Amino acid sequence: MAFLKPIICLLIIATVSAFSTHKPAFTTSTTSLFAGKGEQEGGAAIAKPKVNIGQKTAMVTETKARVVLKKKAKPSGPESRREEKFEDAPMYKVMLLGDKEYDQEHVIKRLCETLEDMDENNAATVFTQAQQGGKAMCGKYPMEHAELYKEQMLRSDPMIFCDIEEENKKGNK
Repeated sequence: MAFLKPIICLLIIATVSAFSTHKPAFTTSTTSLFAGKGEQEGGAAIAKPKVNIGQKTAMVTETKARVVLKKKAKPSGPESRREEKFEDAPMYKVMLLGDKEYDQEHVIKRLCETLEDMDENNAATVFTQAQQGGKAMCGKYPMEHAELYKEQMLRSDPMIFCDIEEENKKGNK
């Protein structure tokens, strides 16, 4: 049985090499133990072995490189996938309601503190118009801002009454 192992190994190597494009990765070598300097001398088994190691070669794989040519995309104008239509948020008027019991300095001060785009001259004009006509527009704002300004004016001490109206409609909201 021992003499069949090298024959089987050679058959396996021959079969594998026939079906692959790989070159052998190593060469076979023999190793024998010698006690002395010459080959005729015998000796103990623990003596320094004489080793012939064949040079190992790297496994080479032959591959075919495929060259794929890609078409260059021609740049064109930007394409919009959908047309986005944005509508402006509806604007609401903050209306100061006239009242004879208002203190002019207090109302002007609160209008300037509450409304960012209001200065003292505009606040005095709005106050005068509200006293003469019953109400005057302080400014146009989105709904959330208009409601916030109205609430802030109502929370002042003494209260200042305001109302909000939609810009396109004349009715109160």
